[in-house]
Amino acid sequence: MSVEATPERTTPATTGSEFLAGAKLGFPVVVASAPFAFLFGALAAKNGISVAEATLMSATIFGGASQMVGIELFGQKIAPWLVVLSIFAVNFRHVLYSASIGRTLSHWTFLHQAIGYFFLTDPQFAEVERKAEKGLPVTFAWYAGMGVTIYVPWVIESGLGAYFGNLIPDPHSIGMDFLLPIYFFGLVMSFRTRANWLPVVIVSGIASIIAYKTVGSPWHVSIGAAAGIALATMLPIRNGQVSRP
Repeated sequence: MSVEATPERTTPATTGSEFLAGAKLGFPVVVASAPFAFLFGALAAKNGISVAEATLMSATIFGGASQMVGIELFGQKIAPWLVVLSIFAVNFRHVLYSASIGRTLSHWTFLHQAIGYFFLTDPQFAEVERKAEKGLPVTFAWYAGMGVTIYVPWVIESGLGAYFGNLIPDPHSIGMDFLLPIYFFGLVMSFRTRANWLPVVIVSGIASIIAYKTVGSPWHVSIGAAAGIALATMLPIRNGQVSRP
Protein backbone atom coordinates (compact mmCIF):
# COMPACT_ATOMS: atom_id res chain seq x y z
CA MET A 1 0.00 0.00 0.00
CA SER A 2 1.47 3.33 -1.03
CA VAL A 3 0.80 6.70 0.50
CA GLU A 4 0.89 9.74 -1.75
CA ALA A 5 2.61 12.83 -0.41
CA THR A 6 0.31 15.76 0.01
CA PRO A 7 1.56 19.25 -0.84
CA GLU A 8 2.66 21.40 2.05
CA ARG A 9 0.03 23.95 3.00
CA THR A 10 0.71 27.39 4.39
CA THR A 11 -1.65 28.38 7.19
CA PRO A 12 -2.32 32.01 8.19
CA ALA A 13 -0.35 31.43 11.39
CA THR A 14 2.65 30.18 9.40
CA THR A 15 2.40 33.10 6.99
CA GLY A 16 2.29 35.58 9.87
CA SER A 17 5.29 34.06 11.62
CA GLU A 18 7.25 34.01 8.37
CA PHE A 19 6.42 37.66 7.74
CA LEU A 20 7.58 38.62 11.24
CA ALA A 21 10.77 36.61 10.84
CA GLY A 22 11.57 38.55 7.68
CA ALA A 23 10.66 41.85 9.32
CA LYS A 24 13.13 41.19 12.14
CA LEU A 25 15.92 40.90 9.58
CA GLY A 26 14.84 44.20 8.05
CA PHE A 27 15.14 46.30 11.21
CA PRO A 28 18.98 46.45 11.26
CA VAL A 29 18.89 47.51 7.61
CA VAL A 30 16.47 50.33 8.46
CA VAL A 31 18.88 51.64 11.10
CA ALA A 32 21.86 51.39 8.75
CA SER A 33 20.11 52.94 5.74
CA ALA A 34 18.31 55.77 7.61
CA PRO A 35 21.25 58.24 7.38
CA PHE A 36 21.59 57.42 3.69
CA ALA A 37 17.89 58.03 3.09
CA PHE A 38 18.01 61.36 4.93
CA LEU A 39 21.15 62.28 2.98
CA PHE A 40 19.45 61.52 -0.32
CA GLY A 41 16.48 63.69 0.60
CA ALA A 42 18.73 66.55 1.71
CA LEU A 43 20.80 66.41 -1.48
CA ALA A 44 17.63 66.23 -3.55
CA ALA A 45 16.43 69.45 -1.93
CA LYS A 46 19.81 71.07 -2.61
CA ASN A 47 19.47 70.14 -6.29
CA GLY A 48 16.06 71.76 -6.61
CA ILE A 49 13.96 68.59 -6.38
CA SER A 50 10.71 68.99 -4.46
CA VAL A 51 9.68 66.91 -1.46
CA ALA A 52 7.01 65.13 -3.52
CA GLU A 53 9.47 64.37 -6.34
CA ALA A 54 12.11 63.05 -3.95
CA THR A 55 9.56 60.85 -2.17
CA LEU A 56 8.17 59.56 -5.48
CA MET A 57 11.70 58.78 -6.69
CA SER A 58 12.36 56.66 -3.60
CA ALA A 59 9.00 54.92 -3.94
CA THR A 60 9.43 53.99 -7.61
CA ILE A 61 13.19 53.43 -8.02
CA PHE A 62 14.00 52.15 -4.50
CA GLY A 63 17.75 52.20 -5.10
CA GLY A 64 19.89 54.48 -2.96
CA ALA A 65 23.03 54.57 -5.11
CA SER A 66 21.14 55.00 -8.39
CA GLN A 67 18.99 57.73 -6.85
CA MET A 68 22.14 59.58 -5.77
CA VAL A 69 23.52 59.36 -9.29
CA GLY A 70 20.21 60.53 -10.72
CA ILE A 71 19.92 63.70 -8.66
CA GLU A 72 23.55 64.61 -9.43
CA LEU A 73 22.96 64.26 -13.18
CA PHE A 74 19.44 65.66 -13.55
CA GLY A 75 20.56 69.25 -13.18
CA GLN A 76 23.46 68.97 -15.63
CA LYS A 77 23.31 69.60 -19.36
CA ILE A 78 23.92 66.05 -20.53
CA ALA A 79 22.00 63.72 -22.83
CA PRO A 80 19.10 61.85 -21.19
CA TRP A 81 20.43 58.52 -22.49
CA LEU A 82 23.65 59.10 -20.57
CA VAL A 83 21.67 59.57 -17.34
CA VAL A 84 19.84 56.30 -17.96
CA LEU A 85 23.08 54.50 -18.84
CA SER A 86 24.81 55.80 -15.70
CA ILE A 87 21.97 54.61 -13.47
CA PHE A 88 22.01 51.24 -15.25
CA ALA A 89 25.75 50.95 -14.55
CA VAL A 90 25.14 51.39 -10.84
CA ASN A 91 22.25 48.92 -10.78
CA PHE A 92 23.85 46.31 -13.03
CA ARG A 93 24.67 44.20 -9.99
CA HIS A 94 20.94 43.61 -9.56
CA VAL A 95 20.92 41.72 -12.85
CA LEU A 96 23.48 39.37 -11.30
CA TYR A 97 21.49 39.19 -8.05
CA SER A 98 18.34 38.23 -9.96
CA ALA A 99 20.16 35.54 -11.91
CA SER A 100 21.58 34.08 -8.71
CA ILE A 101 18.35 33.88 -6.71
CA GLY A 102 16.08 33.13 -9.68
CA ARG A 103 16.25 29.38 -9.04
CA THR A 104 15.40 29.89 -5.39
CA LEU A 105 12.27 31.90 -6.21
CA SER A 106 11.20 29.82 -9.21
CA HIS A 107 8.33 28.18 -7.29
CA TRP A 108 6.65 31.56 -6.71
CA THR A 109 3.85 32.86 -8.91
CA PHE A 110 4.69 35.43 -11.59
CA LEU A 111 3.13 38.23 -9.52
CA HIS A 112 5.09 37.26 -6.41
CA GLN A 113 8.31 37.13 -8.39
CA ALA A 114 7.64 40.58 -9.88
CA ILE A 115 7.08 42.01 -6.38
CA GLY A 116 10.10 40.16 -5.07
CA TYR A 117 12.46 41.54 -7.71
CA PHE A 118 11.20 45.06 -7.05
CA PHE A 119 12.11 44.69 -3.37
CA LEU A 120 15.49 43.14 -4.22
CA THR A 121 18.24 45.04 -2.44
CA ASP A 122 21.76 44.11 -1.38
CA PRO A 123 20.77 42.94 2.13
CA GLN A 124 17.70 41.15 0.74
CA PHE A 125 19.92 39.26 -1.69
CA ALA A 126 22.38 38.37 1.07
CA GLU A 127 19.67 36.92 3.31
CA VAL A 128 18.12 34.89 0.47
CA GLU A 129 21.53 33.44 -0.38
CA ARG A 130 22.18 32.64 3.27
CA LYS A 131 18.87 30.77 3.52
CA ALA A 132 19.50 28.90 0.30
CA GLU A 133 22.93 27.78 1.49
CA LYS A 134 21.35 26.28 4.59
CA GLY A 135 18.72 24.49 2.51
CA LEU A 136 15.86 26.48 4.06
CA PRO A 137 12.80 27.41 1.99
CA VAL A 138 12.42 31.04 0.95
CA THR A 139 8.73 31.88 1.29
CA PHE A 140 7.08 34.95 -0.17
CA ALA A 141 5.77 35.95 3.28
CA TRP A 142 9.30 35.92 4.74
CA TYR A 143 10.70 37.82 1.76
CA ALA A 144 7.88 40.40 1.84
CA GLY A 145 8.30 40.89 5.58
CA MET A 146 11.89 41.95 5.12
CA GLY A 147 11.22 43.93 1.94
CA VAL A 148 8.31 45.96 3.28
CA THR A 149 10.15 46.69 6.54
CA ILE A 150 13.02 48.23 4.56
CA TYR A 151 10.93 49.89 1.85
CA VAL A 152 8.39 51.89 3.88
CA PRO A 153 10.91 53.64 6.19
CA TRP A 154 13.16 54.35 3.21
CA VAL A 155 10.40 56.24 1.39
CA ILE A 156 9.33 58.14 4.52
CA GLU A 157 12.89 59.05 5.54
CA SER A 158 13.68 60.28 2.04
CA GLY A 159 10.71 62.61 2.17
CA LEU A 160 11.72 63.88 5.61
CA GLY A 161 15.27 64.44 4.39
CA ALA A 162 13.97 66.51 1.47
CA TYR A 163 11.60 68.46 3.72
CA PHE A 164 14.28 69.40 6.26
CA GLY A 165 17.17 69.35 3.78
CA ASN A 166 17.50 73.10 3.53
CA LEU A 167 18.23 73.23 7.26
CA ILE A 168 21.51 71.34 6.69
CA PRO A 169 24.21 73.52 5.08
CA ASP A 170 26.36 70.59 3.90
CA PRO A 171 24.93 67.08 4.42
CA HIS A 172 28.27 65.41 3.63
CA SER A 173 30.15 67.38 6.28
CA ILE A 174 28.36 65.74 9.22
CA GLY A 175 28.96 62.19 7.99
CA MET A 176 25.31 61.16 7.69
CA ASP A 177 26.19 58.37 5.29
CA PHE A 178 28.82 56.52 7.32
CA LEU A 179 26.58 53.70 8.58
CA LEU A 180 25.71 52.22 5.19
CA PRO A 181 29.29 51.43 4.08
CA ILE A 182 29.85 49.73 7.44
CA TYR A 183 26.73 47.65 6.92
CA PHE A 184 27.84 46.66 3.42
CA PHE A 185 31.23 45.67 4.79
CA GLY A 186 29.42 43.38 7.19
CA LEU A 187 27.49 41.83 4.28
CA VAL A 188 30.71 41.13 2.41
CA MET A 189 32.28 39.55 5.50
CA SER A 190 29.26 37.27 5.96
CA PHE A 191 30.21 35.45 2.73
CA ARG A 192 33.82 34.81 3.77
CA THR A 193 33.26 31.02 3.94
CA ARG A 194 32.56 30.85 0.21
CA ALA A 195 35.04 29.43 -2.27
CA ASN A 196 37.82 31.87 -3.27
CA TRP A 197 36.20 34.69 -1.30
CA LEU A 198 39.39 36.55 -0.38
CA PRO A 199 41.04 36.80 -3.83
CA VAL A 200 37.73 37.74 -5.45
CA VAL A 201 37.11 40.52 -2.89
CA ILE A 202 40.67 41.84 -3.20
CA VAL A 203 40.63 41.93 -7.01
CA SER A 204 37.14 43.44 -7.09
CA GLY A 205 38.15 46.13 -4.59
CA ILE A 206 41.38 47.03 -6.41
CA ALA A 207 39.62 47.16 -9.79
CA SER A 208 36.89 49.36 -8.33
CA ILE A 209 39.40 51.79 -6.83
CA ILE A 210 41.39 52.01 -10.08
CA ALA A 211 38.19 52.53 -12.08
CA TYR A 212 37.04 55.24 -9.66
CA LYS A 213 40.33 57.11 -10.10
CA THR A 214 40.46 56.71 -13.88
CA VAL A 215 36.99 56.23 -15.34
CA GLY A 216 35.05 57.80 -12.46
CA SER A 217 31.73 57.20 -10.73
CA PRO A 218 29.40 55.35 -11.17
CA TRP A 219 31.25 53.02 -13.54
CA HIS A 220 33.63 51.82 -10.82
CA VAL A 221 30.79 49.80 -9.26
CA SER A 222 30.16 47.65 -12.35
CA ILE A 223 33.85 47.44 -13.30
CA GLY A 224 34.77 46.19 -9.83
CA ALA A 225 31.98 43.63 -9.92
CA ALA A 226 32.98 42.46 -13.41
CA ALA A 227 36.60 42.01 -12.32
CA GLY A 228 35.54 39.91 -9.32
CA ILE A 229 33.21 37.76 -11.45
CA ALA A 230 35.91 37.24 -14.10
CA LEU A 231 38.37 36.03 -11.48
CA ALA A 232 35.77 33.77 -9.82
CA THR A 233 35.10 32.00 -13.12
CA MET A 234 38.82 31.26 -13.57
CA LEU A 235 39.67 30.04 -10.08
CA PRO A 236 39.21 26.36 -9.20
CA ILE A 237 36.86 25.32 -6.39
CA ARG A 238 38.33 23.16 -3.67
CA ASN A 239 36.53 20.21 -2.16
CA GLY A 240 34.32 21.09 0.78
CA GLN A 241 33.99 24.76 -0.16
CA VAL A 242 30.63 26.39 -0.73
CA SER A 243 30.06 27.61 -4.25
CA ARG A 244 27.00 29.52 -5.40
CA PRO A 245 27.01 31.97 -8.30
